Amino acid sequence: MLMSTSSEFLILCRSQVAILTQGLGASLSVVYLTQDLSETMGTKLVPIVAYPEIALNWEADQVLSLLSGRKDWTSTNLRLLASEANLETDELQSSQLPALPASDEPAADFPDATRMRVSQHVMLPLIHEGVVMGLLVTARSDRSWSDRERAQIERIATTLSLACVLDQRSQWLDHDLQQQRLLQAQQHDILDDLLHQFRNPLTALRTFGKLLLRRLRPNDPNRDAATGIVRESDRLQELLRQFDVAIDLGEADLLPLLQPGQTPTLNPTSPLEQQLAEQAKAAALSKPMSKPIPLLPSTHFLTGAQLELTPHNLGEVLQPLLDSARAIAQDRHLNLHINLPATLIPIAVDRRALREVLSNLIDNALKYTPPEGTVYIWISQETMGDEIGQAIAIADTGPGIPVEDQHHLFERHYRGVQASTDIPGTGLGLAIARDLVRQMRGTIQVFSPASTSPIPSPFEIATTADHPGTMVVVWFPTTLPTSTVPSPTL
Repeated sequence: MLMSTSSEFLILCRSQVAILTQGLGASLSVVYLTQDLSETMGTKLVPIVAYPEIALNWEADQVLSLLSGRKDWTSTNLRLLASEANLETDELQSSQLPALPASDEPAADFPDATRMRVSQHVMLPLIHEGVVMGLLVTARSDRSWSDRERAQIERIATTLSLACVLDQRSQWLDHDLQQQRLLQAQQHDILDDLLHQFRNPLTALRTFGKLLLRRLRPNDPNRDAATGIVRESDRLQELLRQFDVAIDLGEADLLPLLQPGQTPTLNPTSPLEQQLAEQAKAAALSKPMSKPIPLLPSTHFLTGAQLELTPHNLGEVLQPLLDSARAIAQDRHLNLHINLPATLIPIAVDRRALREVLSNLIDNALKYTPPEGTVYIWISQETMGDEIGQAIAIADTGPGIPVEDQHHLFERHYRGVQASTDIPGTGLGLAIARDLVRQMRGTIQVFSPASTSPIPSPFEIATTADHPGTMVVVWFPTTLPTSTVPSPTL
């Protein structure tokens, strides 16, 4: 099926036809594109540019019949075209292209504009990688084509072939882009609906937690669980606000705009790309932007804001997460061993960012440890290189991580062997944790088996050959920065 051609492709075709007519003196030039009708009807040639323009109204077999007065069918490319149409060259001449009378006058069924004497013609299929996309026909009556002129015509045919391929690919990509935008719009509407409906049960959950807290006495052992319900509900509400910001992003928010006088960075590799680059440069210079728009709105670290690195006690940041971990471990029949020093030097971190890091790591340890297994959490002072700092270690007695997966642990959405299990996950936890730790001037390391970690443990970690376990260590220097650290986009 013939796809619609762009205006740029038609301009290119007209320029090439102008070279044939004005530069080489052709009296007739037509550019055809193929149109597949059916398996039985073969291929139809559709004219898109012609000189004289009246030739656009002629049928392809009329033009070819006009030129068939001379049995000059020696071009190899023409044989390829005949093969594409499932016809031998001789059959193409005899059956589809009836010869004109032996006079200078054309057959009666041709328009008056064709009353010309054509003595030399060239027909070249527009071919790319074995696919015939069209046909270039050109002819003149005053003299024969020289070898140099024929070579130039072949270059024109090659140019048209490549331009046709690029034009069709551009339209296919544009079609795919439109389909993707339609799909994204549908996903956007679905997410909007889900988020809207998510707010109601979240508000109810938070309200129930607060009511439960009011009914429990201060020394009631269930009070910690009720406090955890309210705390995690508040956390969900904060994440929900960030979700609203992220889902409302438009194309303008995702692309950084130019500073005044700044031009876009392009690497043109073709004349057409060079022309587009020049146009983009001119547009940028004519309409400079007063200020750049950030990649993502500065509302929170998960959406590209700045981390506020202020002194915090790591144990105090970790403690609320341990309350939730105890409840989860009890529900899943896991043992949870914790060792936190009585006193800790404050470390410069972003409290909320560190909470997300530790939440992801503890969740992984609890998720991948089988029932009756053990999760270990402790904080110790460790030296990294020449710097002294504090390390938070989280170890488990789970199945461990295969060697082939360990090189991909921090890749987004990579789950490796765990993807084939029933354990839910997205493969984002470690990727998010590493990005946030780096922004806080720290490091994160994963060791599997857990016994390969150089960090000493206050516990005797009960790993086995079947359950070698995994240890994740997050380390931060004790030196405090003098300012906040910018947060790159995740």
